[in-house]
Amino acid sequence: MKFDFSDNSVLSDGSNSVSGSELFADARTLAAKLKDANLTRIGLFAGNSLGWVTVDLACLIGGVCVVPIPTFFSDKQRDHLVETCALQAVAVGNDSVFPGARIDSLVGTAAGIDFFLQQESDDSNHDLQLPEGTGKITFTSGSTGTPKGVCLSHSQLLRQAKTLANVVAIETPRHLCVLPLSTLLENVAGLYAPLFVGGEVVIPSQEELGFRGSILADPQKLLQSISLIQPQSMILIPQLLQFLISAISQGWEAPPSLRFVAVGGGKVSKKLLKAAHHAGIPVFEGYGLSECASVVSLNALEAYSTGSCGRPLLGLEVTIEQGEIVVYGNSMLGYVNEPASWYPERIATGDLGFFDDAGFLHIEGRKKNLLISSYGRNISPEWVESELLANPIIKEVILLGDAKPYCVALVMPRKDLASDESGMNSQLGEWIAKVNEGLPDYAQIRAWHLLTESLQQDPALMTDNGRLRRDAIASRFAEEIENLYE
Repeated sequence: MKFDFSDNSVLSDGSNSVSGSELFADARTLAAKLKDANLTRIGLFAGNSLGWVTVDLACLIGGVCVVPIPTFFSDKQRDHLVETCALQAVAVGNDSVFPGARIDSLVGTAAGIDFFLQQESDDSNHDLQLPEGTGKITFTSGSTGTPKGVCLSHSQLLRQAKTLANVVAIETPRHLCVLPLSTLLENVAGLYAPLFVGGEVVIPSQEELGFRGSILADPQKLLQSISLIQPQSMILIPQLLQFLISAISQGWEAPPSLRFVAVGGGKVSKKLLKAAHHAGIPVFEGYGLSECASVVSLNALEAYSTGSCGRPLLGLEVTIEQGEIVVYGNSMLGYVNEPASWYPERIATGDLGFFDDAGFLHIEGRKKNLLISSYGRNISPEWVESELLANPIIKEVILLGDAKPYCVALVMPRKDLASDESGMNSQLGEWIAKVNEGLPDYAQIRAWHLLTESLQQDPALMTDNGRLRRDAIASRFAEEIENLYE
């Protein structure tokens, strides 16, 4: 299974571009140098760039285990990752700082990337335990400073990419990478999949797109980039989709080039999805997790159902066992240093869901996030949150109410959509009342607290892909939450 590395396959960072054949030649040269340096396991710490892609593909070609390191990781998380994987070296972007001795023999082998030695390259660390065939280790953000490393093979990632390219079904797609390439979903679906079919991948830096860390600090830059690049496909998290819809309501026009905008990372309201289509954004909701090589199910042009996460990908068997989604096929090899987790036949996802009569998968929320009120009613917080987020006046929301008589919420409003604080409170109150009308009494929001700062400002409260760190938020705002029950 090979990429379509023809001269028509182009990788661009907005300023510089290379053809597919040039990219392959650069990656093959670096792969040979990695072999000469006796490096079999390296980290990759850089922002989206031509150099990031060159290093990643060199590891794929040369059979080197690569560990993408999210640039938004804390120092503690980064150190944990390097130590856990016993990395021999780390490929570092020129705009980043990383400890270790520079490896002179690898200087200049990837644009904007330097390599720094982390330990003796004789691989003398015998404590590391990896399942056989590990080609990439991806770390989710984790709720603590010690996230788990998911081990995957190069071959299964390529199979996944090929399958996704067939589902998207754009002959030679022009894809804009909005998410960091260290995110497995963007790496597989946004980079590998288009390359398989001779497409063009545009990878501006996160700063050029207006991001600071995982936060969209300058939204206008993102809008300007989308308008300029005119992509056919993008991958978004729900917050970014909501932002684009809000921008359209204020006069921005989505480019007519868009044909496939995948959205995932959290439950998306049907109202928001319909608003996206009405605004000219061809959005397709999907579902997946790193343990299943990124994507499990995805809506497509020929098989689409609003509000669902699509049908399972070819080669996967998805079942519902006691309400929980369980996936068979293309499972991870296991977790780093956890032999008991190796070579699983099935992945119990921890997500609640069901299939409709047409075979489309629907997500109801996280099993562990299930709220059980003091009246014994089960409530999936994502269900209510997605309804609230259908109105662009709400930027972020978290529902609470476990072991309590009723539900409450912490709400971060989008302040630019209200003329003043009193107007904002009035709009919020009217919207929450309207949402409550469509909810059973046990799931209605009886009280709420307005947040003064976005949860995304603190990585301890929200992951890079927009998932709420619920326990951390409940702890941080314990007093405010308790006041809502007085």
